[in-house]
Amino acid sequence: MSKIESPQDFKHHARLHLPFHIFSFGILALNLIAVIIHLVRHPGWWNAWLLVLSIAVFVPFFLIRTYALKVQDRVIRLEERVRLKELAPADFRSQVDSLTADQCIGLRFASDEEVVALARQALEQNLTRKQIKERIQAWRPDHWRV
Repeated sequence: MSKIESPQDFKHHARLHLPFHIFSFGILALNLIAVIIHLVRHPGWWNAWLLVLSIAVFVPFFLIRTYALKVQDRVIRLEERVRLKELAPADFRSQVDSLTADQCIGLRFASDEEVVALARQALEQNLTRKQIKERIQAWRPDHWRV
């Protein structure tokens, strides 16, 4: 999290992490392209092996990102269930666990004043994460996301 965070809303809440998304991905992509070009120009077992190796490097690159997002999603689901159970009236608390992880992730941006109403709508209308975020009036920023 940087010291100066820009305001978040539906259109401005996604984040690019330059060292990961631009630098590392760019280097790996350029390497893969270079290896393919080299293999086409100079076919051989060694160059084919370099292509396999270059592709193999992409697997952990994407898995690392996927694992971090999955852990974050689980934490968000837990945080939102706890928050909703604290804010919701007694008659709705038993329904909080019926929210999907995707719905909880969408609700994390809703202010305390509107999150319960949006959670009810999410359950009644089977709203997606995107649909929930589009309905948020008072955006609660999340500067800690991965």
